[in-house]
Amino acid sequence: MDDNIQVASELRPDFAAIAQVVRTSAQSHEGDCLTLLALLRLLESLHREISDSFFQDSLPTNRQALYALLRDIEAEGGWPYIHRMKLQALLVNLPPEDPGEVSSEVVSEVVSMTAEPGVESEDYG
Repeated sequence: MDDNIQVASELRPDFAAIAQVVRTSAQSHEGDCLTLLALLRLLESLHREISDSFFQDSLPTNRQALYALLRDIEAEGGWPYIHRMKLQALLVNLPPEDPGEVSSEVVSEVVSMTAEPGVESEDYG
């Protein structure tokens, strides 16, 4: 179990229940890349929604509360972050003769499809 999930679930029983539902769903769709991708997109969307609304609205309004928040961030493992795979990782399961053919064509197309405004393409490669 991930340390951050373990800490969160020890603090909040509802967090443990959420983690178990997500884990069970992922396990039930093991091997189904598109469904797992949809699950990851949902989690990313929820992360953004919570961060942009509830979390932003609850930020400290005085120095003492800000200090306490920063100490907690430092002590409990930093800022929440959703890691994005590098596109090269998508090619790992292709046969050895395919990556050369695919990587130049597909990677550039996928980069253009997945690029976000303000994000450099090397972040994806």
